[in-house]
Amino acid sequence: MPRPKKWRRVCGLPENNRFGPIGGAEETQILTVDEYETIRLIDSLGMKQEECAEQMNVARTTVQGIYDNARKKIADAIVNGKNLVIEGGEYTLCQQNRANCGRGCGRRNRCGNHPAIDDEKLS
Repeated sequence: MPRPKKWRRVCGLPENNRFGPIGGAEETQILTVDEYETIRLIDSLGMKQEECAEQMNVARTTVQGIYDNARKKIADAIVNGKNLVIEGGEYTLCQQNRANCGRGCGRRNRCGNHPAIDDEKLS
């Protein structure tokens, strides 16, 4: 029996979730919300992977994997002229106003038809 997935805590959804070339593109690269969150925390806010892992409630090695995948997807979209869409993933929006939280903090959201998980259960 596989280990149950651990939902990644995300403090906000992006204001814009679609990016692409001016002339449009046929192909699309999907960046998940948890991948977006690692880019936001590490590259935009300057957090270390350990700090990012603590904020997202996952292991540092998990953050490293998510971050590597996110960077590859972003590079693919830029280099190959693909649309970049941010959606989906295995995440829950945090329930508290934490430092560095983004837009949407305090609301719950998750991909799929899964039961809601309180932020306290994630700790």
